[in-house]
This record gives sequence, C-alpha cells and structure tokens, in this order.
Amino acid sequence: MSDDYNPPQTPLDVLHEDAQLIIVNKPAGLLSVPGKGEHLADCLMARVAAAFPGALLVHRLDRDTSGVMVFAQTPHAQRHLGLQFEKRQTKKIYLARVWGKLEPKTGTVDLPLIVDWPNRPRQMVCHDTGKQAVTDWRVIRSDEVSTRVRLMPKTGRSHQLRVHMLALGHPILGDPFYAEGPARDFPRLMLHSEELRLKHPDGGAALKFRAPADF
Repeated sequence: MSDDYNPPQTPLDVLHEDAQLIIVNKPAGLLSVPGKGEHLADCLMARVAAAFPGALLVHRLDRDTSGVMVFAQTPHAQRHLGLQFEKRQTKKIYLARVWGKLEPKTGTVDLPLIVDWPNRPRQMVCHDTGKQAVTDWRVIRSDEVSTRVRLMPKTGRSHQLRVHMLALGHPILGDPFYAEGPARDFPRLMLHSEELRLKHPDGGAALKFRAPADF
C-alpha cells in the first residue's frame, strides 16, 4: 500500500453492543487491521479498541469496502464467532454497483481463486490450484452504465466478489485493482457489506444486522 493512506476521520458508527458483541459500520477507505508501518496504524480495530477496551478481531473487510463488521468482547465470543465464519454458518449480503448491464437477473459464479503472486494482493481465477469460491447474485436494477446488485458469497476468499464480478465482465465500479477506464473513475469502490446474520455466542439466538450503503 502506498504512503498516501488518508482514512476518513468519521466517528465510530456502532450498530449494536452487548457483553459479547460489537457491531460497527466500517467506512470505506479505512483498514480493518493495522498495516505495516506507523502510517498505517489507524484502522477500525484500533478505533473499536479505543472505545471498547479488550475488543477482539473476528473477521476483516477490505480497506475500500464499507459496511457491517462484528468484533468480539470476550475470548469465548471470538472463538464462537470465528467458528461460525469458518464453518460458513454466517450469512453475508453485499450491495455493489457493477459496470454495464448484468444479465440474467440472478445467477451463481463458481470459480476457484488464488493469489496472483507477481501482482499481489490481486487475486485471479485458477482452475488448477485455486480454492473453491462461490458467489450468488441478484440484480436490483440497471441504468445506462451500471447495475446495482446484491452479492451473497458462499465462501470467504480474498477479493472474491471483486474477481467474480470481473470474471463476468462487470467489474465493481471504482475498484482500484480490477476496474479499468471509465469503470474505475468513481470516488470509491462501490462495494458495501449490507447485512450480516449470525448466532449470538451466548445462547445461539439468530441475529441480523444491517447498514445502508452511501452510494
């Protein structure tokens, strides 16, 4: 990452907080965890820990992705939530705007992914050595240049949604890694973690958290 990291200085947006969980709405442009170097120390983990001492990381969103993230308040909650993500028991719904008219209205991308080592952190499709990656999509509406779509990943690979949309020929707008030309010329990556469903670590109650996108 370059030295021009200037994360937004917006107040922490807490959606829910109890003895086990903290749910926050991450702004685009803010790292989930610290990067290498003092200039990359500001991150959502640090901001959450400042407000909730003892908060623990459960999962991550890309720097340029906004939306719902969960942090744990206890080691028990961290283990419980981590297993839910590992066993694919959570349900994640993302909102994206992609280039062009995405058709048909619904579909599934099943393309294995692997890191593109010479160009990391970029990922790429590789049928020989890639790890399984599956994404369902559902079109909301289209305009002259783009399509608004909900993305439901069944797996949690790095850059999965971004590479899968690119593979369909519809890169996510504003994507600095995978979009080119006019598709890249947007003020931010148009990808937002809109909804997260999980089970509460204390009792297993089904919970749903949502945050609207700002695009």
